[in-house]
Amino acid sequence: MFHPDGPTFWDLARQGLSSTTRGYDLLAPKFDVTPFRTPDGILKRSADYVYESLKPRRALDLCCGTGAMLEWLPPGSVGLDASRGMLTVARRNAQDQSLVRASALHPPFLAAFDLVTCFSALGHFVPSEHAQLVAAVKSCLRPGGHFLFVTGSMPSAASPGYWVARGFNAAMHVRNTLWSPPFVMYYLTFLLPDATSLLESAGFRVHVVAEIGERLVLVDAELD
Repeated sequence: MFHPDGPTFWDLARQGLSSTTRGYDLLAPKFDVTPFRTPDGILKRSADYVYESLKPRRALDLCCGTGAMLEWLPPGSVGLDASRGMLTVARRNAQDQSLVRASALHPPFLAAFDLVTCFSALGHFVPSEHAQLVAAVKSCLRPGGHFLFVTGSMPSAASPGYWVARGFNAAMHVRNTLWSPPFVMYYLTFLLPDATSLLESAGFRVHVVAEIGERLVLVDAELD
């Protein structure tokens, strides 16, 4: 599915019936040839902004997956993920960086980074966890640090993408109601208006850096 070397339908079904962490352990060896990996264009545009405007000494890539963004960050940066399988692949992709297995909601760092990034992972947090996620990011940053991520605004109800996302979310809610452990992955989450409100209430100043792709924006939240 998606690519000759990618997961089969049955691979994805097995993943979807596992917990979030176990599902990504299973998907990890083939993850980089699926559409779930952050596109290189988004990574490059984000990296350009990092090096041109932020120039961090040390960065943390939260939910680093197979290390796609971690490869673009300064040497000595850290990738954090809950999936052992994803970190195994990241170890090959980003050999100059450190890797830590931990929950993004409970990172084992305190004021240790100038930059925290998070790409293609915000859908793994339900809305009730968003404030905790922002607090976790804040705890990792030094004063004046930055949180860089990609999000968007709610699409029009007249657009096909809106109904595809709503349909996927509804199916996921049913799956998680009927089957345990849950697999958490939702679309239309941590969107710009709500994310801005949460970040500003936590002491960040939020800037939209650029439009990236269709209905997506690169966001830089600077900690006061």
